Amino acid sequence: QVQLVESGGGLVQPGGSLRLSCAASGFTFTNYAMSWYRQAPGKERELVAAISSTSGNTNYADSVKGRFTISRDNAKNTVYLQMNSLKPEDTAVYYCNAKRSMMYSIWGQGTQVTVSS
Repeated sequence: QVQLVESGGGLVQPGGSLRLSCAASGFTFTNYAMSWYRQAPGKERELVAAISSTSGNTNYADSVKGRFTISRDNAKNTVYLQMNSLKPEDTAVYYCNAKRSMMYSIWGQGTQVTVSS
């Protein structure tokens, strides 16, 4: 019942854009901070962007700052990641995360983003 479902990934050329979506269900969306992580082959999973539960405060990894924008629509229980000026090093599986506390976190199944010419 509790789940996060990502969508919007795919293949894009360098310099292109994608918008990822994460639809939440089975829990009170407004009580959770939301974030996007990514993991490339052979690398650790890293935090890409995060947004607070209600205030809209955001933070970003230095590698994506100025290119990516995280947002949430609490009425639709959905969080988004707008990715512009994509680079090959952005290639990874992107995961949606919902965090209530350090002891309770929900993960999506991931969506593949491939940036290649």
